[in-house]
Amino acid sequence: MLLFVYFAVTLAALVALGAMIHAISGSLAQCPDTGRAARAAGLTITSGFLAMGGGVVLLIGTLPMIEPSAGMALFAMGLACLILGLGFTQAITTLRSVVVVAPPKAQVPMEPILA
Repeated sequence: MLLFVYFAVTLAALVALGAMIHAISGSLAQCPDTGRAARAAGLTITSGFLAMGGGVVLLIGTLPMIEPSAGMALFAMGLACLILGLGFTQAITTLRSVVVVAPPKAQVPMEPILA
């Protein structure tokens, strides 16, 4: 029963965070300048987040199997949600860095310096 609760909570969090990444990238895709990059990056980042987050959920799900107690299940849920939140933060930071247009580099004159 505890394992069912663990998977219900953590997989719901994983799906909700993945949907949020997809929704944010969809909003960023409406920009005429960086829309194509945001759309491509959003799909890639969302699928990567879901794949790695699913692995995290499965790996941490072994903890309640090792020690079947309510405390261990609660610890595993908290740990999984913490790691998923950190992954979400990194995913949004990566998405933001894709759509931010870099300022043009200043042209440095290449004149010889004669001493």
